[in-house]
Amino acid sequence: MHVGTFVGIFALMFVLELPDKTFIATVIMSTRARPAMIVIGASTAFVLQMGLAVGAGSLLTLFPARWKDLIVGLLFLGGAAYLLLVSEAEEEEKGEREAEPERRSTRWREVTTAFAVIFIGEFGDLTQIQAANFEAKLHQPLEIFVASSLAMVLVSFLGAYGGAALVRVIPLHRIRLAGGLIFAGLGLWTLVALVV
Repeated sequence: MHVGTFVGIFALMFVLELPDKTFIATVIMSTRARPAMIVIGASTAFVLQMGLAVGAGSLLTLFPARWKDLIVGLLFLGGAAYLLLVSEAEEEEKGEREAEPERRSTRWREVTTAFAVIFIGEFGDLTQIQAANFEAKLHQPLEIFVASSLAMVLVSFLGAYGGAALVRVIPLHRIRLAGGLIFAGLGLWTLVALVV
């Protein structure tokens, strides 16, 4: 894999996770628990989910090429619709509900709570689908896993230690719009390539 492709995967996964409910949950959990414990739990969950996603993407490669490209293109467009049409307020509300930890907790409880919230919240999530799409198209599971996992770990650090400040600088609706447009472009490009 070229360095540019690796960086591109990392950047796209990073941008797509920022407006997500799991990022919002990480920000909220870090206001009620030790940020380091949130990072440990959330990062572990993200890495496991990226492993599952890359495995699912490998299974997509078993489909005939035209069917696989059709599925990948439709998943891209579905992700674009989600980012462009689902309200930001709805995502924030989900993130707040998922982040409700107990007030007094041990370090172990903070780690396990963060792990559980992120692991459950990421199932079928946009970034998980995107990692599977990358694997189905590029057939480079290790590189995709590493780039995606690093992006998710960076998001958990950012959410736990600076999420509130980031959202004041770059509003989530702008991040969602950028991610939605990127997904729409990738979806259309994949489907047009099928026809041409």
